[in-house]
Amino acid sequence: MPDRRFRAAALLTAALFATLPAAHGAPPAAAAAAAAAAPAVLEAPLRAHLSFLADDLLEGRGTGQRGGELTVRYLETQAAAIGLKPAAGKGYRQKVELVGQKTQPGSLLRFEAGGKVIETAFGRDAVYANAGGQLDTRLDAPIVFVGYGIDAPEEGWNDFRGVDVKGKLLVAMVNDPQPTSTEPERFGGKSLTWYGRWTYKFEEALRQGAAGILLIHTTASASYPWSVPVNSFSHEQFHLAGPGNPLQGWISEDMARTLFMAAGQDLDALRARAEVKGFQPVPLSASVHAQVKSTVRQVAEYNVAGIVPGTDPKLRDEAVIYSAHWDHLGIDEHNGQPDHIWNGAIDNGSGTAALLAMAQAAVAHPARRTQIFLWPCAEEQGLLGSLAYTRAPLWPLAKTAADLNLDSMNFVGPTRDIGVPGAERSSLYATSRQVAQAMGLTLAPGVPDLGGAYFRADHFSFAKAGVPAFNVGSAVFSGDGSFAFVHDAAASAGRMRAFTKDYHQVSDQYDPDWDLSGMVQQAQFTLNLGYAVANAPSMPAWRAGEAWGKVKRP
Repeated sequence: MPDRRFRAAALLTAALFATLPAAHGAPPAAAAAAAAAAPAVLEAPLRAHLSFLADDLLEGRGTGQRGGELTVRYLETQAAAIGLKPAAGKGYRQKVELVGQKTQPGSLLRFEAGGKVIETAFGRDAVYANAGGQLDTRLDAPIVFVGYGIDAPEEGWNDFRGVDVKGKLLVAMVNDPQPTSTEPERFGGKSLTWYGRWTYKFEEALRQGAAGILLIHTTASASYPWSVPVNSFSHEQFHLAGPGNPLQGWISEDMARTLFMAAGQDLDALRARAEVKGFQPVPLSASVHAQVKSTVRQVAEYNVAGIVPGTDPKLRDEAVIYSAHWDHLGIDEHNGQPDHIWNGAIDNGSGTAALLAMAQAAVAHPARRTQIFLWPCAEEQGLLGSLAYTRAPLWPLAKTAADLNLDSMNFVGPTRDIGVPGAERSSLYATSRQVAQAMGLTLAPGVPDLGGAYFRADHFSFAKAGVPAFNVGSAVFSGDGSFAFVHDAAASAGRMRAFTKDYHQVSDQYDPDWDLSGMVQQAQFTLNLGYAVANAPSMPAWRAGEAWGKVKRP
C-alpha cells in the first residue's frame, strides 16, 4: 500500500514541521490585556494536527486499540517537540487501568410478563453489557419501574422510597423531573441536571444494590437518537477497575411499551406518576432472564500531560488546566479485516489538535501560574481518563485554579460571540466576559441545557472534584443556532446543526475545505482566558450555593 504510506508520512511530516515555535509578545497581566497580548494560536499547526489525528492511519483513536497507542505516542512526541515539560515524573503519560468488555453473540435478554415470553433483539430492541468484569453473567430477577431512578436529598426526591430494589432489575426513564408551574426551577428548570444523565443512573443502580438497570430511550429525553447507544454498546465497553452492574443498558421505547403492556401497566400513566414528588417504585408483574457473554481484558490506557511552568515564585505552585480528550470510537473488524473506522475528526480530533496548537503558542510565553495541557483518555467510555486524573491528580486539586475543556469545536467559520455554558457557575463567567470584550466578541446568550452538555465532557470530572470548570464554546451542540456567525449566518448555523447527523458516526471525517478560522478563534479565546486566570491575583471561585463549590478538594 505505497500510496497510503506516502500519505501518512506526508501528514506526519507536515504536523511535525507545523510545531516550530513562533515569536510573540509578553504574557498578559489582566483579563483585557490577556486577549490583546496572549501568544497567538496559529491555524497551520492546528490544521496539520487535525488532518493527521483524523486520518485512517490512526484507526479512530480507539481505547485499547492500536490507533489509541499511536495517538498517545504522537501526543507525547509532539509535547516534547513543542517544549512542554513532562507532567508525570520523567514522562508525559499517566497510566489509567481499565477493564474492557464486549457483549458477544449468543447473549440474550428475555422478559416474561402476563404469561408471555418477550424476546429482544440486540441492537433493535435493547443494548446491554456487564460492567463487573464477568465472562458469563446469568440473571433472573423481578423487574421494578423506578421512575427517573433518582435519589436527590437536596430536592427532597427519592425514587427508591419504600421499596427494596436489591437484586432486582430496574427500568428507569432518562432525564430528570420536569419543571412545573409551582416548582419552575426544580432540577434545574428546563436544563438537564447531573441526575438526568445515564452515567448517574448506572452509578445509582450500583449503589442501590440492584441486579441491573435498563434505561428507556427516547430521542427527546436522551437528546440523541437510538443509533448512539447502539453504536456505543456495539463496541467494547470500558470502565475503571472495580465493581460494576451485572447488567446495564438501554431498551427502545417500543420494547418498553410492549413489556409494560404485557405486565398490565400503562407506560405513559406511570411516566406521569413519576413526575410527582413522592413517587414510589412500581414492581411490575414481570421478570427478566438474561445471559451476557462477554470478552474481558485488562487494558492500560494513558492520559497525556505536559506543563508550562509558571514564573511567579508563589503562584507557580497553582495551575490552570486545558483539557481535550484524544480518544474516539476506534475501528471495527470483520473476519480479521478492517470494516469501519470512526475517525472522530470533530469529536474530538478538533480539541486534541487545538490543544497542541495552544501549547505551541504558550511554551515561549509562560504565565504567572503553571499551565497544564492535558489530553485525557477514554472520554467516550464515560469520562474515565479525566475521572482517573482527579482520583490521582498530577497537580494538587486544591491548587488547581480551573479546567478549561475543548470538545467538538467550531469547524464552520468565525463568530461574533463565544459560548461559555457552565461558566456562570463560577467567577469564570465574569472573566470570560472581559476576555471576550477584549477580543471584540460577546458571550452567546445562555440557553437551557436540555441535553445536559455540562455533564458530558471531561471538565465535569474536575467540577465534581471541586475545581471550577466548563467546556469552552460548545457551538457544535447549540441546536438553537444562537451563535452569531460572521459569514452567511443562517447557512453556517445550519451546517453546525447538521453535524448532529455525523455525531458518533463514521461520517465524522476531516474535510480539507473546512474554514478553521472559527476553530482558531475558539482556541485563542480559551488560551486568552487561561492566561487571564493564570495571571490573576487569586484563583476563580464557585458561585454561592453551587453544589460543586461545596466539594472539599484534597
